[in-house]
Amino acid sequence: MKIFLIRVGADQSTGGGSWNAPVDAATGRFVYVPIPERKPVRSELERPYAALAPYLASLGTTLPEHLARDRMHLDPDFEHSTYGDTGSKGAQLARDLKPGDRLLFYSGLKDIRSCKLIYGLIGTILVRRLDRAVTWSPEIFDRNAHSRRELAADAPDVIAVGDPSGSGRLTRCVPIGEYRNRAYRLTPAILESWGPLSCQDGYLQRSAVIPTILEPRRFHAWWDRQDTELLHVNNTSS
Repeated sequence: MKIFLIRVGADQSTGGGSWNAPVDAATGRFVYVPIPERKPVRSELERPYAALAPYLASLGTTLPEHLARDRMHLDPDFEHSTYGDTGSKGAQLARDLKPGDRLLFYSGLKDIRSCKLIYGLIGTILVRRLDRAVTWSPEIFDRNAHSRRELAADAPDVIAVGDPSGSGRLTRCVPIGEYRNRAYRLTPAILESWGPLSCQDGYLQRSAVIPTILEPRRFHAWWDRQDTELLHVNNTSS
């Protein structure tokens, strides 16, 4: 088994929407806010950011104006246990991802009290299969952001489809990172529990290559101790 550690969600980069989603560090409650959608989307399949308003309100937060009128690239889609990608990362998944592998998603979230940035796990997908997005039929287009797009026949986009029994959104984020050595990285305690990653010193900032956890058994021993609950929804108000 391989475990891929994938950064998702809105962040301070231009492509990330120039905004961080909220988290209550005291309870772990968070709102999953995807990056903006910048590609053409099939008719009636757009996902507006405005749909997040009640979830953000539950944490006393509102969308910035520039996102409130924009569209989401809702990926991963925890409701449907899917994750899509393209470009170099899509090619990496097409080459390396196998049934039984795990995708582990984390985001940079802003604490609603201290405004401190918290890097935390928000969900996971236990992979059942990997599809080319262009092979999907219209009745399932709405299950992932990449199949919602208007794709050319030769588009390289791939979509990982998960086993719902081992996939979902976490009810509470699990902090894993901190700022050290001039970058956000896994904390020393997490590195000790998980073992090494394929990236240098647990580097967590965006990169062209998806890092992998090199000792999956150590990670799963840690994961089992977290007693995590997985939900098949993208957000919850409680």
